[in-house]
Amino acid sequence: MEKFIQLTGVATPIMEENINTDALMPTAWIINPGDDWGNGLFRNWRRDKEGLEIAEFPLNQKRYQGSKILLAGKNFGCGSSREEAVWGLVDYGVRCVIAPSFGDIFYNSSFKNGLLPIILQEQVVSALAQALARASSPQLTVDLETLKIFATDGSVISFELDDSRRLPLMSGIDDISRTLALKAKIDDFQSTDRAHRPWIYTK
Repeated sequence: MEKFIQLTGVATPIMEENINTDALMPTAWIINPGDDWGNGLFRNWRRDKEGLEIAEFPLNQKRYQGSKILLAGKNFGCGSSREEAVWGLVDYGVRCVIAPSFGDIFYNSSFKNGLLPIILQEQVVSALAQALARASSPQLTVDLETLKIFATDGSVISFELDDSRRLPLMSGIDDISRTLALKAKIDDFQSTDRAHRPWIYTK
């Protein structure tokens, strides 16, 4: 998992409420994902039935190309528990989503896959989205070390995140990496346990 310490990049407002995981990653794309999950992100919102880009959708607009940050309405990532929705965002290049609230499963899956979900009050997210829409360069800087968001107009917004979420993102260590770091202890335990309870082990 790539480390997340400070991120500066294009920020795209998609201020819909209740953007669910099916909108983020449609079922059809999960069945046949193609080359990468990023191509499936918002597939039915980004492209029409013929596969042509829908010009009105924010991520298709020139000013928001290469977006690394999304702003959205409340309850982002609600719906079915498909981790592919998070994979699609990360593979597309998005490392941070800012919203008033998130679906619980999506929120937890985000941290396990290197995506930072930031919860801010609804009026704060709305004001930030409006400022981005007016800005000539719609960029934000998210600093996970100081827990601050820096806007191009000079405003600074603080956010909260428990260290149990923050520190693994900053170090780039996911659950699998944490488990592998304990391999020597696991091997030692199994060796000792095998000697005491050999009937448990088939090989």
